[in-house]
Amino acid sequence: MPDIAVPQFLIEFKDAFYLNFIKDNRWKYLVDGLSVTLRITFFAVLIGIVLGFLVAIIRATHDKVGRTTPLIKGTLSVLNFVCNVYLTVIRGTPVVVQLLIIYFVIFGSVRIDKIIVAILAFGINSGAYVAEIVRGGIMSIDQGQFEAGRSLGFNYGQTMWFIIIPQTLKNVLPALGNEFIVLLKETSVAGYIALADLTKGGDIIRSQTFSAYMPLIAVALIYLVMVIALSRLQKLLERRMRSRDK
Repeated sequence: MPDIAVPQFLIEFKDAFYLNFIKDNRWKYLVDGLSVTLRITFFAVLIGIVLGFLVAIIRATHDKVGRTTPLIKGTLSVLNFVCNVYLTVIRGTPVVVQLLIIYFVIFGSVRIDKIIVAILAFGINSGAYVAEIVRGGIMSIDQGQFEAGRSLGFNYGQTMWFIIIPQTLKNVLPALGNEFIVLLKETSVAGYIALADLTKGGDIIRSQTFSAYMPLIAVALIYLVMVIALSRLQKLLERRMRSRDK
């Protein structure tokens, strides 16, 4: 039988794949970078959730009950002012600039793990957007729900925790899911502080092989797979929450 000729593009693809990923174990740059990206995203999401909910509750409380007594009004006004400054600054400046300020200015004279800096920067940035998403969800809850809580003997905090927050979570889950997907992709700028994340790993391979196509396409595909997985997880959570209402 005559030998089957291998198409030239397959030979070139094989050679490029070997050069970019197999030779000198360059695939490890992507694996190690993916680990860094996932760690940054996970802990930044936790910070964003905690900070976002705290800010949202303060602002929503100021709008709903901040005018009851002078003491409460004064305290909430100060807290609300601080929250507004935080939201204005964080949402009004690029995340990469915030990352650079935190690393080179705030921690410029301190030896600190770059991953911790990235987690703080992206967590603080995400918290501002989570806060507005959650505040919108809280404010969309009918005032009658608060009155129902009072009729059950709950104070304001108990009403928020047991009645308002669960309903808010169900309403804002799609928006929160989108925010966390955006956060995952935003971590790609962590390389600005010389952090070897997934994107930086692909760029290191490119700098060694002088081949941009394959390593950068690989990085894009990895991000795409992660986003698809997060989107499906989000839809699964939405279906489960809807099923509980039936």
